[in-house]
Amino acid sequence: MTIEIPSELIVVLRNARHVAFLTGAGVSAESGIPTFRDALTGLWENFDAEQLASADAFRRDRELVWGWYEWRRMKVLKAEPNAAHCTISTIASKVPHVDVVTQNVDDLHERAGSENVVHLHGRLDHPICFACRRLHELSLGIPEEPEGGRRLAPPRCEYCGGYVRPGVVWFGESVPESEWKVAVDACRKCDVLFTVGTSSIVQPAASLPVIAARGRAMVVQINLGPTSLDGIAQFNLVGQAGVIIPALFDAVWGPSK
Repeated sequence: MTIEIPSELIVVLRNARHVAFLTGAGVSAESGIPTFRDALTGLWENFDAEQLASADAFRRDRELVWGWYEWRRMKVLKAEPNAAHCTISTIASKVPHVDVVTQNVDDLHERAGSENVVHLHGRLDHPICFACRRLHELSLGIPEEPEGGRRLAPPRCEYCGGYVRPGVVWFGESVPESEWKVAVDACRKCDVLFTVGTSSIVQPAASLPVIAARGRAMVVQINLGPTSLDGIAQFNLVGQAGVIIPALFDAVWGPSK
């Protein structure tokens, strides 16, 4: 399959000094990590993701919520970075400044070699105390979780004795202010913003391409289908990120070794 990369995009990217990537669930899905849109199975088949991803849900049933997030963490630990993650990291060796802002709560960008990744929605591997908000260290290794899932009691905080919760941004919570400031700054200053594998629905992340466009950046969308960003992006490249981003790299800098 031949991917057509617009010549104008090739020229702009070849001369860019600052490139930013905004990545969403579609990128991690290509590594086999379930998205919030996927139907839940096993223990969670009678729930949807929004019913489990909130502070109220944790208060109602800690074991159910913690079990679900441990199952999700297991999926991440068993997954590997895909061609999109790896090529984004490689682009950083070709452009003076590259920012990666992600809505994903996994560490696949980091494992692919990207540095200083901004996680707008937190990380599964950085749990915190529900009471005092201190970080909690998780044991290394892959937890042995059955595919259907199970209820698990969350650990207790070694400082205050409170229950440990996933270190992610739940529905009804705000994104971390420090990460948000870095993300906005990146979008205001970049020459090109790639929005990759995101539905462009969830706020405030969905406003970042608008901020970039106002700053006169070229906005490029890579997605499997149409989104609300179609009218803002100068180029809409339809397909898998793991196919399009390597093809983009090859068109601009030649095949990577």
